[in-house]
Amino acid sequence: MKVLVATEKPFAKVAVDGIRKEVEGAGFELALLEKYTEKKQLLDAVADADAIIIRSDIVDAEVLAAAKQLKIVVRAGAGYDNVDLAAATAAGVCVMNTPGQNSNAVAELALGMMVYAVRNFYNGTSGTELKGKRLGIHAFGNVGRNVARIAKGFGMEVYAFDAFCPAEVIEKDGVKALASAEALYETCDVVSLHIPATAETKNSINYALLNKMPKGALLVNTARKEVINEAEMVKLMEERTDFKYVTDIMPANHAEMMEKFAGRYFATPKKMGAQTAEANINAGIAAASQIVDFIKNGNERFRVNK
Repeated sequence: MKVLVATEKPFAKVAVDGIRKEVEGAGFELALLEKYTEKKQLLDAVADADAIIIRSDIVDAEVLAAAKQLKIVVRAGAGYDNVDLAAATAAGVCVMNTPGQNSNAVAELALGMMVYAVRNFYNGTSGTELKGKRLGIHAFGNVGRNVARIAKGFGMEVYAFDAFCPAEVIEKDGVKALASAEALYETCDVVSLHIPATAETKNSINYALLNKMPKGALLVNTARKEVINEAEMVKLMEERTDFKYVTDIMPANHAEMMEKFAGRYFATPKKMGAQTAEANINAGIAAASQIVDFIKNGNERFRVNK
């Protein structure tokens, strides 16, 4: 049984060591494809793999067709839009993610970006504080829960809306549940986005919704760039000089945003929510553990395709 770790951006050595311990401890073979530069290298490497661990690497129909023995793909992280789920299902391949392993890292980044924004990007001028501000968490999953935990330490009033999470579950964490996205944006000074990119959510963060936010509003996006209606974000920020937007997913219109909204807009050079040593290690080892459990026991707990 061969487990391939295919990572254009490699795991840290300590993570690879942990993956090796899980895989070889189960009696399986571990193969590494790191820092590859051409898709052909990936296609060759998957030919005899029974399982694959990836990070942001693309597993599309071509890769799946080349992997004749493949049984499972695990994306070490929460998002899995780099895997063609329909093609995997058609090929009889189970796809999993590793939810929760990166959650604290993303949450800490979200709060760090909030501080950076309200203190005017550390430009030496007088800013404001997070204490007493109303924070809205849009989607109350693993990351959202961690954002709430940290924000309460800052003394923020924390609200949340999640179409799929019961209000009583949200309120049990000491967070005020709101009944709609509109109510969340109307109520909160700061909104932290944690929704996935789906057919329903793409472009859903639009002018009408954002314009409901109070004066001096801040939007923090550590989710997916596709959920933002970028053209309408420009329109909003042109009209509302009080509005700030910070994100760790650089939008397609980044140059325009920088030119027009310097001092109110910031994007990291690349997506970095999960870029911590701890998250890297946790997600990699969790992926290996899930593969072993799937192959030995048929456990499909974290399966994301049908």
